[in-house]
Amino acid sequence: MTNINITNFRKNIYELLRQTIKYNEPVNVSTKDGNVVVISEEDYNGLIETLYLTSSSKMKDKLIKGKNTPKEECISADKVEW
Repeated sequence: MTNINITNFRKNIYELLRQTIKYNEPVNVSTKDGNVVVISEEDYNGLIETLYLTSSSKMKDKLIKGKNTPKEECISADKVEW
């Protein structure tokens, strides 16, 4: 995570935002009133989706079960019926 004060953030906003989008590297901007974290839209959407999926206890259990399933017991992606 890049840490920067508000003055330098203002001076370099275009480049910092470009790098945040390109590399998904968050930027922590410090101000006298507190800090703010800038993240890419892709990362934001991923966080929201994760929160949504884990908010359901049934879905959370399925995800944990799937994560703990040995690879040998999984079917290949080309055999998945969508």
